[in-house]
Amino acid sequence: MSKTNSKKVGALQTGITRITVAGFKSIQRERSIEIRPLTVLAGANSSGKSSVMQPLLLLKQTLEASYDPGPLLLDGPNVKFTSTDQLFSRMGEGKQAKTFQAGIDLGIEASVTIRFSRRANRGIKIQHVTEVEQGEAIRLTPGIIPSKALGRSDSNLFVERNRCFLELRMRGKKEEEDFVIGSPSPVISLVSQALIHIIHLPGLRGNPERAYPVTAVGPTFPGTFENYAASVVANWQTEKKNDKLRELGKNFERLGLTWKVTAKPINDTQVEIHVGRLPRSAKGGAHDLVSIADVGIGISQTLPVLVALLTAEPGQLVYLEQPELHLHPRAQTAMAYALADAAKRGVRVVAETHSSLLLLGIQTLVAESQLSPDIIKLHWFRRNENGATEIESADLDEAGSFGDWPEDFAEVALQTESRYLDAAEMMQMKN
Repeated sequence: MSKTNSKKVGALQTGITRITVAGFKSIQRERSIEIRPLTVLAGANSSGKSSVMQPLLLLKQTLEASYDPGPLLLDGPNVKFTSTDQLFSRMGEGKQAKTFQAGIDLGIEASVTIRFSRRANRGIKIQHVTEVEQGEAIRLTPGIIPSKALGRSDSNLFVERNRCFLELRMRGKKEEEDFVIGSPSPVISLVSQALIHIIHLPGLRGNPERAYPVTAVGPTFPGTFENYAASVVANWQTEKKNDKLRELGKNFERLGLTWKVTAKPINDTQVEIHVGRLPRSAKGGAHDLVSIADVGIGISQTLPVLVALLTAEPGQLVYLEQPELHLHPRAQTAMAYALADAAKRGVRVVAETHSSLLLLGIQTLVAESQLSPDIIKLHWFRRNENGATEIESADLDEAGSFGDWPEDFAEVALQTESRYLDAAEMMQMKN
């Protein structure tokens, strides 16, 4: 393997390690979050949790489009906007930010920051793209040739937009040491691959169906992942020496939902998902299967979560919105096992959650020495008095404690319970 290819493989296995956003929706000033193998985004509704991830989703769906949609595909499968006005931060007094930017780090050696601005009439344009590789930065701006690009000026060079990036091109063909002018730079190529490999599972994952469409199964999953889960399960069944179907059943059994999942092809275009009717394995249980449409909605909502976590490779980012959706409190706590297993394999799991029980499950695994605190990062989102997003981050210690937290989930639960007990006591005194 060449030195360049080795570096590419290493960066992809490391994956996205930091996201930086500024001027986007409620994130007015530059805010940055570290991405570790298990990253938890928590906070009140509309506090900015989704806003820090949506720029990546915009880039992902722009790169995956079957045509050139311009600098950004606003209305796509991962995130939907109808106007560029909806992207830029509101600064108060009716003013909006004129630019927004998104930065993506791959380890400590490579990063790309893209700054977008409004067009004079309508739409959006790329103002500049900054690439950093091993401490060396190059800024690409339309109409301006960076002197560091080749170490000399050349009238044949020009900067051209390629979807959501800017690239240095040359009229004609000319080879340089590391890349061919006219092709994406190594850093742009790495970041593009990391974006395309993102597995995104939104909070709204559809209703259980009696038949799911057959989809292609590969290392990348354009759009949102729930559309692929049934076909992935069907593919696992055809592969010899594949333990993922057994792991899927094991994870479901931990959650107390079922113990077995199978896929049954209906025809060339449809597949049906069957699940064990009982939550635990029993005699004759292998034949006691029902359609996923005939059981509680929790199974159909959880299936793509568990399949995504088992499918992802080391370094691949899996963005889960509310993985605890429609789950019983006990199952919410047990979901921590599935997240932890993926994180320990080197997958980059980003879980956006409102569940204190899920967080407590993660803390418990750390306290039980089943999960290293070094691979976990917690980010708490809140809005200040001006409506701008503020982010506070925390690490877990070896006991699973995260120290001072701006607004503890448990504190809300205790306050609610205390209020109820006070009200119940007052009612008893009246009677």
